[in-house]
Amino acid sequence: MKIKKTFLYGLMTALILVLAACGGNANGEDGSTTLKLAHSGSETHQYHIAAKKFKELVEEKTDGKVAIEIHPNATLGSEGEVIEQVMGGSVDMTMVAADSALANTIPEMNVFGIPYLFKDREHVYGVLDGEIGSDLLELAADKNMKGLGYWEVGFRHLTNNKREIHTPEDVKGLRVRVQPAPVWKAHMKALGASPTPVAFNELYSALDQGVVDGQENPLPTISSMKFYEVQKYVALTAHTYTPAVALMNDGIWKDLSEEDQKLIQEAVAETAEYQRQYLADKEQEIIDMLKEEGVTITEPDREAFREATKDVKDAVSEQVPAELINRINEAQ
Repeated sequence: MKIKKTFLYGLMTALILVLAACGGNANGEDGSTTLKLAHSGSETHQYHIAAKKFKELVEEKTDGKVAIEIHPNATLGSEGEVIEQVMGGSVDMTMVAADSALANTIPEMNVFGIPYLFKDREHVYGVLDGEIGSDLLELAADKNMKGLGYWEVGFRHLTNNKREIHTPEDVKGLRVRVQPAPVWKAHMKALGASPTPVAFNELYSALDQGVVDGQENPLPTISSMKFYEVQKYVALTAHTYTPAVALMNDGIWKDLSEEDQKLIQEAVAETAEYQRQYLADKEQEIIDMLKEEGVTITEPDREAFREATKDVKDAVSEQVPAELINRINEAQ
């Protein structure tokens, strides 16, 4: 009896190890592969727009041999939790804000939280699609992840439920939700605000219940997550640009055939192009919708905001090398 129990225990342990190694990747008898992609956005969020297009392109390019299973709305966990799952292999893929929880795993990603580093979309795309963007993606390899590319979250703007914002002085004293990365604490302190970390999937309720007075996100996020229902004022500060980094577990990536890897990379690039244009076309429509909903929109003095936050880069010098900032500046 003791021998039988020992054998069964050993068999169960072996099965658990095999299942853990397989992670979220499901391989069919016909050689097909299903990749589990998790994100924290709603089904109208920028993440989901990209995820749906990516799914369409991958399944079309591989003739269905590779399928994408999308899990939105943080159903598999917050951004930080899903990053851990991708590193461990229990989730195959995710897309996350570069300067949020990912910056705690890859510190250099804090660079995207440095105020007014990018002057416009052309500057952003030149950096992301060039050597600098590629170098940043390669850092994911040290964390057992494959950096596939960049999709869009967008230029971020400040919202609150207390007052109109025209100058940095108007931000003083506000409790502003920040992403869980060092650069955001420094950023909001430079404006005299009280930085308050809140998980993205808990942000609406935190705004609704008055846990925080405001937050900052791109217009499509403010629209898709319905933050305008619990925020009266939007200030078009455009203080930073956030890319969504598409990531895959490195072991799962290496298990794919070279042909499938090539097709997936093509789908990532085509998704980026599609999503960027889609969101650019929606921006004015969102502004008009916000006004119809009774939201007050202001266009603050961006130069004053730039001046007030010029030392934020020094506050994160341990995470973001000066050389990286210089390279981005020179890319202008």
